Amino acid sequence: MARRRQAVTIKHVAADAGVSLQTVSRVINKEASVRPEMAERVQASIDKLGYVPSIAAQRMGGSRSYLILALNDRERTIADWRERQGTDWVDQMMLGGMVKAAEHGYRLIVELVDTHSDHIERELSAALAALRPDGVILTPPHSENSLILKLLEAQHVSVARIGTLRDGYGFALTMDDERAARLATEHLADLGHARIGFIAGPEAYELSGWRIEGWRQAMAAARLATEELMARGDFGYESGLAATEALLDAGATAVVASNDRMALAVLAVARARGLSVPNDLSLISFDDTPIVRFTHPPLTAVVQPIAEVTARAVERIIAEQAGGDFDPAPEVVPAGLTVRASTAPPPQ
Repeated sequence: MARRRQAVTIKHVAADAGVSLQTVSRVINKEASVRPEMAERVQASIDKLGYVPSIAAQRMGGSRSYLILALNDRERTIADWRERQGTDWVDQMMLGGMVKAAEHGYRLIVELVDTHSDHIERELSAALAALRPDGVILTPPHSENSLILKLLEAQHVSVARIGTLRDGYGFALTMDDERAARLATEHLADLGHARIGFIAGPEAYELSGWRIEGWRQAMAAARLATEELMARGDFGYESGLAATEALLDAGATAVVASNDRMALAVLAVARARGLSVPNDLSLISFDDTPIVRFTHPPLTAVVQPIAEVTARAVERIIAEQAGGDFDPAPEVVPAGLTVRASTAPPPQ
């Protein structure tokens, strides 16, 4: 039986270079206090031995853990996994966060926490104690949770809050949901639609209100009525079915749905009523998850830059940990609109 090759550790590097473990760690962490000739000597040993720095080695150099923790809603995420309906938000969050973290020698770890749990404080305290993250990324609705924010503030952890503009600890990043809803509505109005329905998300999400406001602004600018043309969903498929029925009964010739799952419900109701998309009904979705590109027809969609926002959150956390200037002002990474085959002028 072949013997397992022994892993090269920081101790091997220190012995080869003739320096202390702390000096190797300072070189790994690119600290300015290390003399250039010493850094070159240690780096030569690292290259010769093929050493790959571990987080444990990085932590030796100071108070940083080189870990960033991203929190997402447990109940909704696990339900999506079990139903195999896709979790593109989580996928994109991990894409942007992990790639950007790796560029700086950090690791991104994703934890799921219940939104309405009585155990949030206990669960989060346990995660913070075990991981000692340098920063935490909060996604909706956790980014609006005052209990979570107070706990993180007490721990003096850097915090990025995605999808909120409320005053609070840390810094905020948004995708300008108000503008995104306005873009979608303006596209339909420019095609000639006068009865543009909107399926909003749940009130627990601050961004749901922004999207409603963007729709209302675009409708007002086009001098179009909004009465009976807004229905509330919960981001789930069933709620999208009920909302679509109400909007079609109100005479909508176009619908903007606040996420892809509710947009799929619009397609189902239209099909059941014998309506053609886009000849009889135009449809725009939020999120632009992979499935909407393969529906029939492919859906026009608001493209949310989730990976870019998470990458920016990681960058700002790392900069703050490095002692850079901290700017608490909210940062916007704007969404866009991709036009496909689900939108057309209204039927004559």
